Amino acid sequence: MRPSNVVVYCAIDSLMAKDLAGFPTFLESLVEAGIPCVWSSSRTRIQLDAAIRKFGHGHPFLAEGGCGVYMPEDYFHLKPKSQTMRLGRFTCIPVATLLPAASEALEDVAEETGIEVVPLSALSPRELSQNAGLPQKEAELLRQRDFDELFFFAGASDADAQIFVEAATKKKAAVRRGEIFWSLSIGADLRRCVGELSALFERSMRIRPFNVAIGTTENARELFAACNRSILLKDCPEIEQEKSGPERRQTLELELFSPDVWERALEAIQTRN
Repeated sequence: MRPSNVVVYCAIDSLMAKDLAGFPTFLESLVEAGIPCVWSSSRTRIQLDAAIRKFGHGHPFLAEGGCGVYMPEDYFHLKPKSQTMRLGRFTCIPVATLLPAASEALEDVAEETGIEVVPLSALSPRELSQNAGLPQKEAELLRQRDFDELFFFAGASDADAQIFVEAATKKKAAVRRGEIFWSLSIGADLRRCVGELSALFERSMRIRPFNVAIGTTENARELFAACNRSILLKDCPEIEQEKSGPERRQTLELELFSPDVWERALEAIQTRN
């Protein structure tokens, strides 16, 4: 089959967490159609490893919230123009700065603002498991990171957290709030990740890729903004309320729990509608 110039960017964290019926078949259908599916996740390459093996994912993925582009070995026959490094069994284009840069920045911002934070790297797997309510094995995987430092505030108010974020931003650090922990990185940029891959796909395909993003709330706005079209799987109404203008016109909205959601998503991707 002639490779498609459509590339799908899928925000997978929330989709896998919901264990949705039909999602594995959707991924298989993309493979059969010759459409690359790039995973976008706030998780690390180590956390994603089990899912990669389970679903037989053979395409690139974006990890740690836009910190790096990870590619299977020899995925592209052309060498990336950007600097690459070997991380685990993947070739990585580092968009953010490797640890311990984020850990050092976290310490600096905490000292500057006087706001106490607790980095995950300071906790043992057992302590992390107790604080986060995670199985100890999962807690150990969570601690093994390439770029960002996870942390939580020690009794800080919302106003304190805002002061901390503003101080970190002045130091060119990216801070984002997760479901349980906060994350700080130096240079994370989901748009740039998509741009790096788009350049590689264009050189490989010899035609500009047509990027389609699909996801629920996880990284939705940033990922959608980086792609030509997007498919919003509605399970969180506030995302719909925030969209306006060109972003709204380029977004197809589907009900996540509709029986035919994956068939409609696949059709939209193949027809670019």
